[in-house]
Amino acid sequence: MHLNRFLSVLFLTLVVFRCSNPNVFIEETALIPIPQSIEIKDSYFKINSNTGVRYDNSIFKISGPFLKTFIKEGSGIDLMEGNDVVFYNKPQLAHEAYELDIAPSKISISASSDQGAFYAIQTLRQILPVALENGTYGKTELFLKCQTIADAPQFEYRGMHLDVGRHMYSVDFIKKYIDALALLKMNTFHWHLTEDQGWRIEIKKYPKLQEVAAYRKETLVGHYNDQPHQFDGESYGGFYTQEQIKDIVAYAQERFVTIIPEIEMPGHSQAAIAAYPQLGCTGNNVEVATKWGVFEEIYCPKESTFQFLEDVIDEVVALFPGKYIHIGGDEAPKTRWKNCSHCQQLIKEKDLKDEHGLQSYFIARMERYINSKGKQIIGWDEILEGGLAPNATVMSWRGTEGAVAAARQHHNVVMTPTSHCYFDYYQSENDEEPLAIGGFLPLEKVYQFNPIPEELTEGERKYVLGAQGNVWTEYMPTESQVEYMAFPRMLAMSEVLWLDADQKNYKDFVKRLELFHKRLEALDFNYANHLYEIDGDMKIENGEAFYELKTQTDGKSIRYTLDGSEPNPNSVLYSGPIPITKNAVVKAAVFKDGEQHGRVFSQRINFHKAVGASISIDKKPHKAYQGSGAQGLINGISGSDKRFGDKEWLGFWGEDIVITMDFEEGKSINTITTRFHNGNGQWIYAPKEVSYEFLLEDGSYVSDKRNLGPFDKTHVKLDYDFNTPKTMDIKVKSIILKIPNYGMIPEGKQGAGNKAWTFIDEIIVN
Repeated sequence: MHLNRFLSVLFLTLVVFRCSNPNVFIEETALIPIPQSIEIKDSYFKINSNTGVRYDNSIFKISGPFLKTFIKEGSGIDLMEGNDVVFYNKPQLAHEAYELDIAPSKISISASSDQGAFYAIQTLRQILPVALENGTYGKTELFLKCQTIADAPQFEYRGMHLDVGRHMYSVDFIKKYIDALALLKMNTFHWHLTEDQGWRIEIKKYPKLQEVAAYRKETLVGHYNDQPHQFDGESYGGFYTQEQIKDIVAYAQERFVTIIPEIEMPGHSQAAIAAYPQLGCTGNNVEVATKWGVFEEIYCPKESTFQFLEDVIDEVVALFPGKYIHIGGDEAPKTRWKNCSHCQQLIKEKDLKDEHGLQSYFIARMERYINSKGKQIIGWDEILEGGLAPNATVMSWRGTEGAVAAARQHHNVVMTPTSHCYFDYYQSENDEEPLAIGGFLPLEKVYQFNPIPEELTEGERKYVLGAQGNVWTEYMPTESQVEYMAFPRMLAMSEVLWLDADQKNYKDFVKRLELFHKRLEALDFNYANHLYEIDGDMKIENGEAFYELKTQTDGKSIRYTLDGSEPNPNSVLYSGPIPITKNAVVKAAVFKDGEQHGRVFSQRINFHKAVGASISIDKKPHKAYQGSGAQGLINGISGSDKRFGDKEWLGFWGEDIVITMDFEEGKSINTITTRFHNGNGQWIYAPKEVSYEFLLEDGSYVSDKRNLGPFDKTHVKLDYDFNTPKTMDIKVKSIILKIPNYGMIPEGKQGAGNKAWTFIDEIIVN
């Protein structure tokens, strides 16, 4: 049965099921990721102390014992040998595919591999009562709704990343993270082990990596964009021993999760250079980085450096049995190489075009060595610069351009663009959210992600292996905060990678997620719950403004106020778009049976003179940051101070833009105010100047220009006073803003050599 045809049937079966036997109770549960095909039946299967299980231990040596252990530890029921639950080897199924049939008298699990059967068990696990997750079931029988499932993943690479360089987490937490991947049928853990701020893997041949590179003297307090920088004055660090890593790798293998270790090169290497200064171009002593960002220290491509990296790779390869070694390759400043006589001589000797060619030489040389060890490299999309190493897989993070370029060269690609896959971005517009790097990536945007770039042809799409969610941890000092940022976005990503794109249904996913929260609670995950938050949108129709409210979950109502007072169960019931004719403060909340769910939503509306005007932009915003479109710049709502990627900010990458506002009737204009985001750590730069043109009612033009700066603040505000003699009644018909892009990011800054982003907020006209 096709997914879209059975979703409504499926959810009806997720309600509490009771049959004629009053002792039978089937708990309300939900499946994530949802199977490709499922047929629900009106009967049940019972598990108790008499239930037997049978499997071939030579084929199902992990999945079979996993099922027995899960039921024993969760309910106390010890499955005996027997034919009530039977594993079948079905060679015609794909490697990760499975079939699960729960009939009244028998459960059949069919797969061609232990891994496929393991995924069947994860589905069965999610059908079983939630209390089995923490051993609190307390009953002697289990009842399962009968159903038939046929399932297989869309993508072969389904991953999550975790950065332990900025902040480090316990071995137990790493295992808990891997457990979550297994539950969600994700098969890859990208472990980011080395950084400027800390080296986290024991390398026995180089003890200073443990003694020096693993520790920084202090850590930045607050956000990187806060000036001046403040530090906590406390030493921070640690590393995973090789024995700990072996233990984690074995643990992951038992859950069919492959670990890809990342050893950054040639950039993001300041911690290693702090331990061994000879690895750098200057030979000078440097410290392990104490704040976030990109640093000029970079491995110098000397023979001794390559020997060091090869020795490191030797020990890494021995620890990780997977196919890939991730070598980073991103954000590698070229300043040191440009000023290094050895590097410049090497460029000449190897007939390299420039420093980008030198980086390509560096990566290609390390690739040859890693290939000689029976491994392949994977790297961030900067490894494309100067020419792609022959057998490299590209991890595309700077949008989709890198993926398209690599696929067209017939290289495999893993998608992880910042716009949809960076789980260190804010996930809610609520001001109470914990500090994050910036940006805005709500759950729905993750779910709507399609890993296959639309620019690729049918033949090129096969090179897209899959995608992963990235968790960079500058602002995640605790394990609890990692969980808050990763969940539930990890759940959305798991379904993105499991289902075909045309099968996804966000509304149904939200219904299942609301139920799945109980499983996350039983597993003790500190997940973020934004399902009961309200989303507001200004709509302009025929020059009139209306404000719409909506919430993601069904069966609840919204009540609101317009005077800034707190909503309560007796406040106005929202029944449709609210007419807006003046300044207002909308406050609203979700209610069910008189009880408030979630936080109060609040939005200030500035009903200025441009609201309802016609607006156009000569360039389209970047598809990842198109917000509410051009109309969003004059809808009376200002963007978040923290989340530059929310729907009120528009983002343009490396483009000059011209914005035109037209009024039906001439308006008296006193001031124009807007602001630009200036988050240099995220490659975002305010423009240096803005030019104005005004078309007056009499047909004449007035032009002007304003310089902006300095650029050391998170936001740069632009105020323009339309100064005219008070006695003159000048009416403006059109306002034209010409906004040049900042240009290329300078050396020494994050993203050096790349185009800068321009982010613009509400244009307020009074």
